[in-house]
Amino acid sequence: MENPFKHINQPLKEVPEELKAKVMSDIATAKLLMDLASLFSIDAAKIVEQTIKKRKK
Repeated sequence: MENPFKHINQPLKEVPEELKAKVMSDIATAKLLMDLASLFSIDAAKIVEQTIKKRKK
């Protein structure tokens, strides 16, 4: 098996535009899904923090 760390300091290679577009599209889709998930999920830590602050007042 070849050592992958030997290629770290080598110059970058050009990537086809189709591949760049696919990767950027996948990243945008993942970000959208993460944003939607945060809208519909419960942030338990935030709820506990707000509850504690309200009790101290």
